[in-house]
Amino acid sequence: MALDFGKKRIGLAVTDGLGLTAQGLPTLERQRVRDDLAHLAKLAQEREVAMFLMGDPRHLNGDAGRGSEKVRAFGARLEEATGIPVTYWDERLTSVAAHEVLNQAGVRGQDRKGAVDRIAAAVLLRSYLDALDDRAYREQQELEDAPHLNDEVPAA
Repeated sequence: MALDFGKKRIGLAVTDGLGLTAQGLPTLERQRVRDDLAHLAKLAQEREVAMFLMGDPRHLNGDAGRGSEKVRAFGARLEEATGIPVTYWDERLTSVAAHEVLNQAGVRGQDRKGAVDRIAAAVLLRSYLDALDDRAYREQQELEDAPHLNDEVPAA
């Protein structure tokens, strides 16, 4: 489950069992931290979540952003409350991408509030899944290119 953590809202997205899709869930309107953790724990149990993916706010140069400490503090509490591991993933430009999607769809005004967070979480999750796919593809290519044990070894 991906989380786009913010002061007022947490955007949420999940993937299917095969890790092929990233679908946004209803945005969590933040209450107290204890309530937010309880809501996420319940949702994780219902969805059989194996990992939380939290957006790590970074500056364009890659340095940790202002919110990085808050994200990591919340992530630590979430992991402690649920027993589910938390992974942090660079969220640069996810909100920009979400706004672009909404602009193209013609969504305006109040409808944008929760939608931006939900779409940003889905963009975050999609980028993570794509990186896993790329890594798996590269590893497969390396295996295919490596000499096989059954291949004849040339004489020295």
